[in-house]
Amino acid sequence: MKLIKQTGKNIEKLYNRHLSLRKKTVEEKVRAIIDGVRLNGDESLVKYTRRFDRVKLTARQFKVAEGEISSAFQNITPEFVGHLKAIINNVSSYYKKQVHKPCKVKGHDGILLKEEIRALDSVGIYIPAGTAPLVSSVYMTAVPAIIAGVRRVVIVTPPNKEGNVNPYILAVANLLKVNEIYKLGGAQAIAALALGTKTVPKVDKIIGPGNMYVTEAKRQLFGYVDIDMLAGPTELVVIANRHSNVEFVVADLEAQMEHVGGMSILLSTSRQLIKQVRGRVVNGYCILCKNIDEAVDIANRIAPEHAQIMTNNPSVIAKKIRHAGALFLGPYSPTALGDYAAGPSHVLPTMGTARFFSGLCLSSFMKKSHVIAYSKRALEKIREPLEKVAHLEGMAKHADSVNVRFK
Repeated sequence: MKLIKQTGKNIEKLYNRHLSLRKKTVEEKVRAIIDGVRLNGDESLVKYTRRFDRVKLTARQFKVAEGEISSAFQNITPEFVGHLKAIINNVSSYYKKQVHKPCKVKGHDGILLKEEIRALDSVGIYIPAGTAPLVSSVYMTAVPAIIAGVRRVVIVTPPNKEGNVNPYILAVANLLKVNEIYKLGGAQAIAALALGTKTVPKVDKIIGPGNMYVTEAKRQLFGYVDIDMLAGPTELVVIANRHSNVEFVVADLEAQMEHVGGMSILLSTSRQLIKQVRGRVVNGYCILCKNIDEAVDIANRIAPEHAQIMTNNPSVIAKKIRHAGALFLGPYSPTALGDYAAGPSHVLPTMGTARFFSGLCLSSFMKKSHVIAYSKRALEKIREPLEKVAHLEGMAKHADSVNVRFK
């Protein structure tokens, strides 16, 4: 690991590797793909699938057939299905507790103000399947969408060289009763979900992780469709001291480096711990801190996707962490637990965006409408102030629309 000095400039350098998302070449390539799908629909999807996934599929073959979904279980043991159900139960139990209650205000003279909370009609989920299929991303995204009440949940995932979808992805989707799955990957899959084609009806929101092309496509298509966030490679900040178990620290730092482009950072008050970790972990960064408060300050400036607190008083320190996608407290709460099985989704903000973004939650799949109901008497009481403001803004017809009710 590289030992760096604790300065604002040095901390900013930690994110240089993530800035490739904004490279002009990526933007231009993605823009061309989106334009192709916008103009030529399925024809472009066929072309891009052949070019990027190196498999020849017709438009009719994009949608996974029910027979393909059913046959996926032939390659999966009943024992593994049992494990999946246990994990899905954890995720479901967590999100069922997140149900939001709409606010309601009753005023004098028959005033009623409230909000209606409704689930989105449709959501598209991107599931990467490059070097390894991200099976966990299926249940970490689809479960909260289903519990929120989304009527149409769609999965897009790249096909393999034989033109098939990974059987484990299909099995999890089937367990969750998601039967609309398309063999599409990359920026072209995002474009299809956002713009719609003859084969792939458009959705209202797109969620899920992906490479820089997928992320850039989400950025460019935001507005045509809602998105969850612009996520980059995974990040982990570990706060540790002399009480921390070095074996646990090393294992957790190395685990996150398994992700392509992943970044691990150790913040510690112990020179000895840093020395031991540096001798065993090849990649990543470590910063020697004067005290825990300084470590907390640096963590908040980084605003990491994952913040793992491995000191002897993790809950006390956690209260001081203001910016993090997810917090993991104590020696027996590794980040891998959140990645796979604990319950809360592993779709989390990266690249410092935990300052203003949240991890995937039930509200990610909902929208709110204001409801306003006034009686004639209530409207008359607010009539004069409303009229004054309307005329101040040069909107006389607005005032007229109120006054006409009292003639």
